[in-house]
Amino acid sequence: MNTFALLSEKIQRKIWEMHWESFTPVQNKTIPLIMNTEKHLIISSGTASGKTEAAFLPILSKIENNASHSLKVIYISPLKALINNQFERIIDLCTDMDILIHRWHGDVSASKKKKITDDPKGILQITPESIESLFINRTRFLKSIFANVEYIIIDEIHSFIGTKRGVHLRSLLDRLSFYFSVEPRLIGLSATINNFNEVKKWISSDSPSSVEIIESTGYDKKTLYSLMYFATEKGGKAPIELYKDIRELTKRFKAIIFANSRAEVEELTHVLNRLAVREGKEEGYFPHHSSIDKKIREYVEKQMVQSRSPKSIISTSTLELGIDIGDVDLVIQVDNTITVSSLKQRLGRSGRKKGKEQILQLYATKDDSLLQSIAVMELNLEGWIEPVKNYEKPFDIAFHQIISMCAEANGLSINELINKLNHISVFQFIEHNLIQKMIMKMLDEDILEQLSDTKEIIVGIAGEKILRSKEFYAVFDSPDEFSVYHKSKRIGLLDKNPSIQSGNNIILAGKLWTIDAVDYVKNKVYVVVAVNAEPPAFSSGNANVHFRIHEKMLQILCSHETFEYVSEEGVVSLNDLRQPYHYINLSLDERPMWVDKYEVIFEPFAGTIINQTLYWMLKATGLDIKLKDSVGRITIHQTPRLKEKINELYNRDWKSEDIFNVILEHEYIKSKFTTYLPEELKKEMFAAHNFDLKGAMKFLNQIEIKYIDIKV
Repeated sequence: MNTFALLSEKIQRKIWEMHWESFTPVQNKTIPLIMNTEKHLIISSGTASGKTEAAFLPILSKIENNASHSLKVIYISPLKALINNQFERIIDLCTDMDILIHRWHGDVSASKKKKITDDPKGILQITPESIESLFINRTRFLKSIFANVEYIIIDEIHSFIGTKRGVHLRSLLDRLSFYFSVEPRLIGLSATINNFNEVKKWISSDSPSSVEIIESTGYDKKTLYSLMYFATEKGGKAPIELYKDIRELTKRFKAIIFANSRAEVEELTHVLNRLAVREGKEEGYFPHHSSIDKKIREYVEKQMVQSRSPKSIISTSTLELGIDIGDVDLVIQVDNTITVSSLKQRLGRSGRKKGKEQILQLYATKDDSLLQSIAVMELNLEGWIEPVKNYEKPFDIAFHQIISMCAEANGLSINELINKLNHISVFQFIEHNLIQKMIMKMLDEDILEQLSDTKEIIVGIAGEKILRSKEFYAVFDSPDEFSVYHKSKRIGLLDKNPSIQSGNNIILAGKLWTIDAVDYVKNKVYVVVAVNAEPPAFSSGNANVHFRIHEKMLQILCSHETFEYVSEEGVVSLNDLRQPYHYINLSLDERPMWVDKYEVIFEPFAGTIINQTLYWMLKATGLDIKLKDSVGRITIHQTPRLKEKINELYNRDWKSEDIFNVILEHEYIKSKFTTYLPEELKKEMFAAHNFDLKGAMKFLNQIEIKYIDIKV
């Protein structure tokens, strides 16, 4: 089939003007399906493989004759910055075509938005939060804007699926269906999806078979990678040799350097620029994270695109998705990513040009980070990636959407409201009685109000306060943080995670501290200067580590497998880590419990959710325990009844209430809207996302706990 011949003459002319010699593999697969079928599509292909053009070239061919009269395409992006990047790219494709491209997000002026509502045409680029704002603030325009939409493109679709933001987006799309004249085709774009059945259900819950999967590796690219180990010094500081190695590597290359916290980004930027200045060079390292002003971030991105000399941008996950910073020669990762998906996304930022290699330099500064870096890299090389999961029990998003729907309709009967919720695919599994409980509580608390004459439900006084908050449109939470104090001096912020407990060490402001006390009411952590050399419990963020990664870490510890890409220092450290496991001849169906005179260290290696569940189960038996770190090690205060308590794990008929009886208030993770839910729904949501009793029992029955006496 001649793919080129399927496209319109104007698009063909544009392709000649761009001097394309051929289509990429994903474009050759996608263009015929969009031109010749009416199916929904998921386009899964590597970064820089041409997914955007694969979708837009045929869509532009199909809408070019009527896009000047009405809005035909909605392009949904997870980031405003991605919209801004793609805006110029799509405009370039539409040169010489009478197709307008519009942006709609918080930074777009009111006058430009008015032009769209008054005369919607062409293509609209928008975030889910801005779609929400249309339902609330421009209800009367919804029909005129969306009536003639034929295509909905969802970029970076993997970032939505399995998250509360994805539930929100799916709800918004289902609500928009009342305003569409015909059902639009949904086209999802991603570089990191593997569990396609769940994605198909998300796209079309009624007819998953109507969703076609286009999977392409893109052009085969050679990947060059290595892992260097520079052990953290006493006091918790990274050694200067690490910075010197990064500096040497980036002198002649344009690079993205990824770090796992804003503090690490700032430290890397500061030290690397000092090294550059010491050599008589200009400062060529730029920080990029969510706390930096948007205009500064955009300036940095522009500098990277325009620069012809080697410059580097040092970033948290803000550059993990496809924001354009020009061609990058090299990706550097300092300490492990928490997921394989994240590593794959970051690796894809280099070698974007055809024929160029992808280059990845990994660094580890702690033993656990070294081990997890190898595990994540090995799983990536095996082609494994975290499977997509549903976002279970989305009561908080249902609460949010009830307020939004009542505002949109300006009055609904209870039956109409429940029917509208039932129309939304992601809420269809919520039992009617639970929805009614939620609505009754909202009425009791004046979040909703029932009119005495018509009995219709409208947004109540308390609900108006929630609705009119600038935070309402987004369902995702802002990062939960502690303010950290030494005596009366505030020394910085710390992301909340399970390892923030009294007695544990942390690194902040370049120093090693011991946590003295945690005030969970005022969100404050009080620290003292560390007098021990115990390294901090490492943490790469608050995301959950999949069981397969922890299992791989244990497999590496138990094996004699060598990894050629690991530096000599890393090999020495890995062999030291392995010695105790080799000495006790640990197998993969065993888990060690290291028994000392005063304490016991249990290493489940079972992924975040099972580890957390085991922690609470052990606590429920009456043991004095502490979650030691984000790898999931559990410290148990020594007791003569240890084995008896461990046996209780197997013999007890565990119920969710057993866990809730021992969960402390600060461990009870709350999202933005859970505080408004009935207690029963709060608990169901927490249980669905934070512990797994069935999974924990299955794990315990599949492994044997091995007690190792290490008393001195």
